[in-house]
Amino acid sequence: MADHRPDGPWDLIVTPWHLDQRLPEFPVPAAAAQVVPPVLPSAPVPVRMNLLHQATADAVARAAKPLVLSGDCPTSRAAVAALQRRHRDLAVLWLDAHGDFNTPAISTSGYLGGMALAMLTGRTAGLFDDPLGLRPVPDTSVVLAGSRDLDPAEHDALAASRVRRVPADPAAITTALDRLGPVPVYLHLDIDVIDSAELPGARFPSGPGPSLARIEECLAAACAAADVAGAYLACAWLPEHVNDHSTRQTIARLTAALGANVAWHEAVIS
Repeated sequence: MADHRPDGPWDLIVTPWHLDQRLPEFPVPAAAAQVVPPVLPSAPVPVRMNLLHQATADAVARAAKPLVLSGDCPTSRAAVAALQRRHRDLAVLWLDAHGDFNTPAISTSGYLGGMALAMLTGRTAGLFDDPLGLRPVPDTSVVLAGSRDLDPAEHDALAASRVRRVPADPAAITTALDRLGPVPVYLHLDIDVIDSAELPGARFPSGPGPSLARIEECLAAACAAADVAGAYLACAWLPEHVNDHSTRQTIARLTAALGANVAWHEAVIS
């Protein structure tokens, strides 16, 4: 098996919001480029999100090797759309305690954050207009790892799909990526895939799961097994915990597992 670990530095990009709401305390590493949110109109949430996603897509498209730190999962549609500008084919490795496979038709809550992977696979037609030029990723090019907290209808939708589900295990992820063949991979991680006992202040804790150390191993294995063209960490902590010391430590460990060195501003470290 070829070793695909990236040799050059990652380009850190920060999108400090959750859906259409800015997170003023979101931690910004010293070397990161922060996407400045545009002025948002008084409009439906998807309209406001589209403006944020357009700004993100432009930032990701300018980066040679983007690593996005975000406060939600749906902004991933901007990252993927930008990567598709330079890659005709793109696979997705999605590590998440949730399936993010709800749609407006089956969601019991209407929460857009629970639809992010469905957005990427073309299942949310009509939710957004399409200024990003996002092309639906085929189910057969998607690996969902570590999902354990699914709504009943979401479970059925995944079962009826051709998305490959695997445990959050380095060997299982390596095997799944090998089966995709030599295609660039977008790697997405929602921090709630980690055991909730290790994630104080998580926005959506999902109970027992893989340890942080195991997830670090999964990320390193993915980078060794595949050509990771871009990566994304959904830092889904509650707003009042998103800049905690433990939060920053977790972000630093996860980015290090990808081969990125995150340094914090002195004012953040103190």
